[in-house]
Amino acid sequence: MLDFTHDPAAQSWVASAQLPGCDFTLQNLPLGVFVPEGRDPHPRGGIAIGDQVIDLARLAASGLLAEPAAAACRVAADSTLNAFMAMGKQSWRALRHGVFHLLSSQADGRTQEQMRACMLPLRQADMKMPVDVRNYTDFYTSLHHAVNVGRVMGRENPLTRNFQWLPIAYHGRASSVVLSGTGFRRPNGQSATAERAAPAFGPCRRLDFELEMGFFVGPGTQLGEPLPLAQARDRIFGMCLLNDWSARDHQFWEMDPLGPFLGKNFCTSISPWIVSMEALAPYRVAFDRPAGDPQPLPYLQDAADRESGSLDVHLEVCLQSRRHRAQNLPGDRLTATSFRHQYWTIAQMLAQHTVGGCDLRSGDLVGTGTISGPTQDQAGALVELSRGGTLAVSLPGTGETRTFLEDGDSVSIKGWCEKPGFARIGFGECRGEVLPALDFGVA
Repeated sequence: MLDFTHDPAAQSWVASAQLPGCDFTLQNLPLGVFVPEGRDPHPRGGIAIGDQVIDLARLAASGLLAEPAAAACRVAADSTLNAFMAMGKQSWRALRHGVFHLLSSQADGRTQEQMRACMLPLRQADMKMPVDVRNYTDFYTSLHHAVNVGRVMGRENPLTRNFQWLPIAYHGRASSVVLSGTGFRRPNGQSATAERAAPAFGPCRRLDFELEMGFFVGPGTQLGEPLPLAQARDRIFGMCLLNDWSARDHQFWEMDPLGPFLGKNFCTSISPWIVSMEALAPYRVAFDRPAGDPQPLPYLQDAADRESGSLDVHLEVCLQSRRHRAQNLPGDRLTATSFRHQYWTIAQMLAQHTVGGCDLRSGDLVGTGTISGPTQDQAGALVELSRGGTLAVSLPGTGETRTFLEDGDSVSIKGWCEKPGFARIGFGECRGEVLPALDFGVA
């Protein structure tokens, strides 16, 4: 449901929040965790507005918020957002409404002065992991991605038989989820080719990005307690950008017959700011399953989810090579698409996650799987864009090409929502750089 916080005419007294292309408008108010430069070195929760960040620890101590927003702020000011996520929808909304009023251009001069004392420039905020990620699950829910990868793998029928019946997923490695800006080493592992009788060990030769989004669990569930689809939406706190880096040569060798292991567990990057589901409400769209496709089984069907379960989030991926940086160039766009193309909704993913009795914990991270659109230029990974390494992808800025990632490549994912009649909101950036592999000294 929409309320006054979604009013596109509402403006903030923070001037930068009105600038064209601003991600962190008054209608957004994303949450993260940071350490302020030159101040108390302890991490604390923050809310972004324009080019500023609100220090929630200072705001909680200021007396500016009334209850229940003040209670929510005290919890959100912690060193992780897990406990705030556990509070549930009413507390999330109370804090959003209270901060919105304080930042609105309708706030009086005294309030603005007191709020400025609780803020600092974003450039002076050292961003930290927003949650303590104890569990990470990655789904596989893009029909277009699944078809493209199935063709690369030479399958006669690119789609597996189960894809159109359930949201497929695997349990990932929470310990290797890192914050945007963290570099990672090219992984070592085994790979095999049809020409060789035995596999070879060494650095990944087909390193890839995966354009994804992530969402965070709010209130958890009990072991053995399935979460009905009709209730799943209210258990989702918000979303971020996610890059589930992939070692394709290692992945394709080890996935016979089990799921991803070393091909996926070396690094997953997330953006520092979490956009709440409340902020995303104006950008919900219908979950549209083609009439000729199998319809979801009853436990994966809900009228409200069908009406507005999908989200229209614009996404793009850019690659900046060492040569780009040497020439002070920003990088080249590789792909652009929308999250609305996913075959399953995030509520369906969460309901499927629990249907067998698996319990959820507040702050659990769930990846949506690679997001690809219906055309080649909307593919969400290099394995698709290069058709398995057989087609060179151009980088016009430097004249380079890529089939897979090279050392020194920096990949940036950006996401935002905009449409007539509503304010733009954005997710910021999720960036990571490929560092050289460790030398094992073996062939």
